[in-house]
Amino acid sequence: MKFEYPSELPVSAARSDIAEAVRSSQVVIVSGQTGSGKTTQLPKILLELGRGSHGRQIVHTQPRRLAARTVAERIASEMGVTLGEEVGYQVRFTDESSPKTRLRVVTDGILLAQIQRDPKLMQYDTIVIDEAHERSLNIDFLLGYLTALLPKRRDLKLVITSATIDSVKFQEHFEHALHTKVPVIEVSGRTYPVQIVYEPLGTAPALMRSVPGFETGAMPGDADYEALSAAPDGRDGRDSRDTNVDMPTAVARACAELVIHSTHDRGPRDILVFASGERDIHDFENALRRHYGPRAADMRRPDAIEIVPLFARLSSKEQHKVFEPHTHQRIVIATNVAETSLTVPGIRYVIDPGLARISRYSNKTKVQRLPIEPISQASANQRAGRCGRVAEGVAIRLFSQADYNSRPRFTEPEILRTSLASVILQMASLGLGAVEDFPFLDAPDRRAVRDGVALLVEIGALAQGSGTEDAAPASSQYRLTGIGRDLARLPIDPRLGRMLLEAGELGCVGEVMVIVAALSIQDVRERPADKQEASDALHRRFADPTSDFLTYLNLWRYLRTQSRELSGSAFRRMCRAEFCTTCGCASGRTSTPSCVSWPDRWAWTRPRWSCRRPVRSGRPPTPWSRAATPPRSPTGAWRPPSWPWGAARTRPTPMRSTARCWWDCCPMWGTGMSVVGSTPARAGPASRSGRARACAARPTTG
Repeated sequence: MKFEYPSELPVSAARSDIAEAVRSSQVVIVSGQTGSGKTTQLPKILLELGRGSHGRQIVHTQPRRLAARTVAERIASEMGVTLGEEVGYQVRFTDESSPKTRLRVVTDGILLAQIQRDPKLMQYDTIVIDEAHERSLNIDFLLGYLTALLPKRRDLKLVITSATIDSVKFQEHFEHALHTKVPVIEVSGRTYPVQIVYEPLGTAPALMRSVPGFETGAMPGDADYEALSAAPDGRDGRDSRDTNVDMPTAVARACAELVIHSTHDRGPRDILVFASGERDIHDFENALRRHYGPRAADMRRPDAIEIVPLFARLSSKEQHKVFEPHTHQRIVIATNVAETSLTVPGIRYVIDPGLARISRYSNKTKVQRLPIEPISQASANQRAGRCGRVAEGVAIRLFSQADYNSRPRFTEPEILRTSLASVILQMASLGLGAVEDFPFLDAPDRRAVRDGVALLVEIGALAQGSGTEDAAPASSQYRLTGIGRDLARLPIDPRLGRMLLEAGELGCVGEVMVIVAALSIQDVRERPADKQEASDALHRRFADPTSDFLTYLNLWRYLRTQSRELSGSAFRRMCRAEFCTTCGCASGRTSTPSCVSWPDRWAWTRPRWSCRRPVRSGRPPTPWSRAATPPRSPTGAWRPPSWPWGAARTRPTPMRSTARCWWDCCPMWGTGMSVVGSTPARAGPASRSGRARACAARPTTG
């Protein structure tokens, strides 16, 4: 391994300060602007200090799978090692590591799952929590858990890093918990100035008087300009002001404005456009392609404009395209994954609509939503910081400065706006006591805690009193039940997990597993705005008049059959023609089993067992191979299951993760086959009554 630190990265100048702080303190906070090199250089500093040795590792968390993979690849490349050897990564469906691995880059969800098996995290001697400013539910739970763990493990080091972190708040929290000083190291960021201009919808361009092909809009001094530049009167940023310009048109005009502005600039001239989701990315891309026409279609032209989308559902090859060298000016349209998790090279200009999808839970309707809302000031500054790294940059904000000043300084932590049922369940499973006593950075709302407990009681995960069988302390009033213990080991929403547990009792695991997987991810059916009627007509073939859940089963059956009969490229073409996403279809055949072990009381076999290994008649199987539908006596003793279809007994197969290519993860409906990857196992056909029971197993909403 080689330890070289690029001199152009500001974190390289603070290397000695960071190393000394890690030697002398158990917790270190590193705060710096975007582009300072914290994510890639901090792990190298820790490795050079000797951390991640003597049989232990450094774990570096990222909030997204795409970021974990690309960060590990970048660090391995800079250190001159093979990815998967000294430097590896682990995400939900891939584990690129080995016994030689010293640095493991993982998603925060992977680290939470490891806490279930190793509560003291003895595998690691250093933990790096990156992108802590996002304050997701996983990050807040990890920080609270580590706050309680650090006094018990004095050899464990914790490094918290982010670009827009509230350093004082984090510092006070850990100083109060550990009763010692916590150093905060500030690292500078951009090396070139950034010009920030505001272009609210309907106003004139800021860098020139007019843009060919677009309306000019209201000029400064006009009566309409003052109204359009005022702060919005609605929380979601979509107030009552009327404009004849939509966001895709505004983005296209801003890109055209920057392309003209950069005509005489030298060096990198790429543009990064932020979008709130995949649908907005497609809308922006279509608007740009309509405006540029042949320039965006023919890359042989000297004045070609390359338009590159970046979002999670793209294949790995398509995602890596933004990092490949190119000769033409490029416009990258990305979700907020490019805000902090990824650094797209060569970016000189940024266009920020000022919106993002924010997860919120409605206590009234008991529904988790993803509304589009204005981003905070910290997120806007983070986006603007993506330019100014290679040359003097320009950031165009498609909202007014008054709007910016009216926004909150930081994004509201997810723990204050989401359902707490999963957190309460995990805390009960780990024996961490009442939620009110847990050392969260921000204490959750009492009403949210009550709603979370009520939901868990309703689905049987918690029970009141001390007489519950197989119970462990969950809070001052409730205790964890056996059902709750099983649910805590499933990497899905507790309501969906309860459906699977009940399906195991009713003998319809395969069908419900398809439904749960479909409910856990974004709909695989695509519905483009310009082809809604055509897509609806194709998708109508799978509709079942009795249940939308059976529609998922019909669709999965069709896609799985086609994936078997067609080659990989032909299957992808078929999916595009029939408006279904192709993400994960090719890699789903060889994807590894889920990293989470299923509950032993109704378990599938663990990955190390062959799915074809027969169960000897008359002998109870080992605990990890019990069938999905075993009747149990009041004392919990196992009794041999019944096999109504008369097929040979085989060990069932573990379910693939629900967030992968979902039609590749469960028994094929109506064919009597269980398909995981390319290895079939006999499972027996489902009856009509079994499918009806699957449809009745709806998630409880309270």
